[in-house]
Amino acid sequence: MLSHQKIMTKIHIIGTAHISQKSIDEVHEAVDTINPDVIAIELDPGRFAALKQQMMDAENAATGTTPISEKQASPEIKDILKGNLALMLVQWTLAYVQRKIGMNVGIEPGAEMKEAILLAEKRGIRIVLIDRDIKITLSRFWGGMKILEKIKLILALMQSMFAADAEDDFVGSIDKNSIDELTKPDIIEMALEEFRTFSPNGTKALIDERDAYLAHGIIDLEHSPYERAVVVVGAGHVPGITRYRETPSTLPPIAELLAKPKHYSWDKIFGGLFVAMFAIIIVAIAFSGATGLFIGAIIYWVLLHALFAGIATLLVRGHPLSATTAAALAWLTPLVPFLSVGLVVAIVEAKMRPPAAGDLKEISKADTIGEMLSVPLCHILLVAAVANIGGIAATFCFFIFLAPLLGVDLETMMQILGTGFSNLWQFLTG
Repeated sequence: MLSHQKIMTKIHIIGTAHISQKSIDEVHEAVDTINPDVIAIELDPGRFAALKQQMMDAENAATGTTPISEKQASPEIKDILKGNLALMLVQWTLAYVQRKIGMNVGIEPGAEMKEAILLAEKRGIRIVLIDRDIKITLSRFWGGMKILEKIKLILALMQSMFAADAEDDFVGSIDKNSIDELTKPDIIEMALEEFRTFSPNGTKALIDERDAYLAHGIIDLEHSPYERAVVVVGAGHVPGITRYRETPSTLPPIAELLAKPKHYSWDKIFGGLFVAMFAIIIVAIAFSGATGLFIGAIIYWVLLHALFAGIATLLVRGHPLSATTAAALAWLTPLVPFLSVGLVVAIVEAKMRPPAAGDLKEISKADTIGEMLSVPLCHILLVAAVANIGGIAATFCFFIFLAPLLGVDLETMMQILGTGFSNLWQFLTG
């Protein structure tokens, strides 16, 4: 009896730079040469749908076709703010910087993926999406990073964003040749090591875990009924994918790669500590008998938070009613964990300046920081973020400047607190 063993699908991997004409040409050449049964691309369904929409918009613009208008509801700000506000702004900033670089070299980000999609559709080749859902990746990326890594990333992104907007050496020094260099193995290794040094935890979620997820997809494809497959992935993933394909036993389970990140909620921990410190100080002052000082501390807490949050909101051109809301509620936020002044301010700002259905598209098309921030949805999130930051800054300043602003020196303040704790202990113990 003869046994027929299935020959494994022949895999051809193309490592690309996402804003490189060379990568576009390599995709086209590979499809022409290999004539694959399937093309696998480094996209998840959400990003695939977004790219398809961009392609349709570009085609309509080129042909002068006006698409049939579809009624789209304006985005619900409550739904948008259910996600991580800081992470959303980081994602938009990353996309903005990449697009600015792409404009400089004349290639739109993701152009090689679009080329693969176009070729597949024209020739009737099946498309397989092998990347992890972007929401899971970003959640694990942000959730796995330490506080210092997040601060470093935000500062680096802000610097890159303003440099890209000014079109100075940051963008001007990047040309087609330097972009093409990004697909070379030695350059990739150097870039990955630099990113790993900058953010080891971020690298794990953004690169290492996705290497494993992509490898899972490619290995599955290898055992599929297809004969030939072209796989289009970022060049930075090729070394990791290769290692996993050579030693599949080292691959982490898919369930592990899709799980929510396990980490301590440091914002809640720090928030709890500040609430406890505030409560202890206020109670101690109250039991010390220094009534004037007690009232002064309460007034100082309320006014400081009102000033910081209100002025911060106005500085980013928040609506006066949004600034008033921030000023009125900021003092409560550290004391009431479930209350977010940023969320409330965002809802007020959205009522005063409603976001439109096409805001997300307008954000992705913005050519300057000013244009991006002028889009109502982006501006709403900025106002929310700044209101929160103003409140946090006020909480820190309360503890740092409490004694001098109440007109007592540190030694006197310590004596008052000592007396208060002693009286409190006597009260509790009878």
